[in-house]
Amino acid sequence: MDFADILNQWEDSQNKPKNVKKRPQVSHKKANAPTKEEKEAMRQGYSYEQQMLEDNKRRVNPMDVWLNHHGVIDKDKIADEAAAEARLNNREYLQSLRAEAVLDLHGLTRDEAWERMQNFVSDCIKRGLKKIQFIHGKGNHSTGSDPVLGQTVRLFIEQHKNLGTSGHPDRNHGGNGATWVLIKN
Repeated sequence: MDFADILNQWEDSQNKPKNVKKRPQVSHKKANAPTKEEKEAMRQGYSYEQQMLEDNKRRVNPMDVWLNHHGVIDKDKIADEAAAEARLNNREYLQSLRAEAVLDLHGLTRDEAWERMQNFVSDCIKRGLKKIQFIHGKGNHSTGSDPVLGQTVRLFIEQHKNLGTSGHPDRNHGGNGATWVLIKN
């Protein structure tokens, strides 16, 4: 077989009509056959169309539709929350608040106190507290001229990035033997 025969055979195969016809996919459902919902309605004794007509005749309060779609906003609650947030950001208010958590450092060495303060502050930050207090004592039992823990607490507050304003409470809450500090956001 030479090349001309191969070419003729190919042309004949291209010109022959193909017997394979693809049929479009057809649903075997009748055109006006009832849907599943309509069948269920008929089984229960009423027509689906009648139910739709009754639903359309019912009057609905437009305000109820709007409220169901958009929801209700309690502006008083939002204002109260904003005022509470503003108070918590007010430095004078925070200074007048009692400490939300207290750490007593009596009897600890500098290293033990430093480690306890790190753990305490990180825990308070996780809990979202705003004001904490360290009780370090006045140094009456310290050897030497200066109290050890008071200086350690002061240095810790200065070096910690999340601690801000600090001070001593009044005499009834520790005086110079305690230090409160505000936690920055």
